[in-house]
Amino acid sequence: MFIGEFYNNNIHGKGVYLWSNGRKYEGDWKVNKMHGSGTFSWSDGRRYMGEYFDDRKNGYGEFVWPDGGSYKGDWLNGK
Repeated sequence: MFIGEFYNNNIHGKGVYLWSNGRKYEGDWKVNKMHGSGTFSWSDGRRYMGEYFDDRKNGYGEFVWPDGGSYKGDWLNGK
């Protein structure tokens, strides 16, 4: 389910996408892809807060594991 902005029948702008398996992304979209700043969370407690480019983690971000561990730094093409 998506709640947010559309442009020319595409998800574009700010919005929240909820998957049936408990995943959630809240942030910026560009032509149906996560693009810009946002927060992605998984049902097991993992969370990424940071930059996206073309549906992949790209730029500065923080990944947090359920046990409290985290990685803060730069990402490129999702890695």
